[in-house]
Amino acid sequence: MTSSAILLLNRASGAPVPPFLRGALGPADPFAAGRELAWSIPVAAGGCVDFAGSVEIAAFPHTEALVVLAGALTLVADGAAALTVPAGSGAVIARGTRLRIEAAAGTRWAFYAGTAGTALAPGVTRLTADAALSSSAAPPADVLTGPAPQCRSFNAFTEEAANLRAGLWDSTPYARISRPHKVSELMHVLDGAVDLTGADGKVVTVAKGDTVLVPQGTPCAWDSRVHVAKFYVVHEVAG
Repeated sequence: MTSSAILLLNRASGAPVPPFLRGALGPADPFAAGRELAWSIPVAAGGCVDFAGSVEIAAFPHTEALVVLAGALTLVADGAAALTVPAGSGAVIARGTRLRIEAAAGTRWAFYAGTAGTALAPGVTRLTADAALSSSAAPPADVLTGPAPQCRSFNAFTEEAANLRAGLWDSTPYARISRPHKVSELMHVLDGAVDLTGADGKVVTVAKGDTVLVPQGTPCAWDSRVHVAKFYVVHEVAG
């Protein structure tokens, strides 16, 4: 299920988004019954999950970065304190992690999963909106259509073997031309709004609380006229 389109996964307003296909990430996927796939390739997938109840997992079968959209998740990794992830926050479960997952009725999250490679450090990493940010590089001058923005970021999780990272980013307003997206990226907007324009010229406005997935190689222009903060999951697929 490949795509070269900008894929809207969730509207904070509750407005409908295009339906997704039900599907599992493999025979050991603990959320197979409630997983919806918006996009997938042999080494990754993205979409949403509905889950309620409790499940014990001896070794999590892939690396899954998630942002809770409704309800709350409790993640209890082997040897660690319980971590409750409420709506608007996120976490990354690394491949191979032994843990228990609990969720109240109505819990739903957006996800990006790396389904190939080997995690070097099983465990659970929090994604929080109050992480301390440091200055980071602005987009290259040759793609900007106006002044360079001031960008900051905090990379909370890295899986080197899969070229997958997750964290927090913010920026002052800026605009850039359409270009093929260099990575596959899940974005959950925490503040502000941005217009993303696809190859067909259609503008997708992603605002506070909305979640979108841009597959690697998808033509995409960016235009933000206000400060934007987001959780990101970025994955560069070689070749």
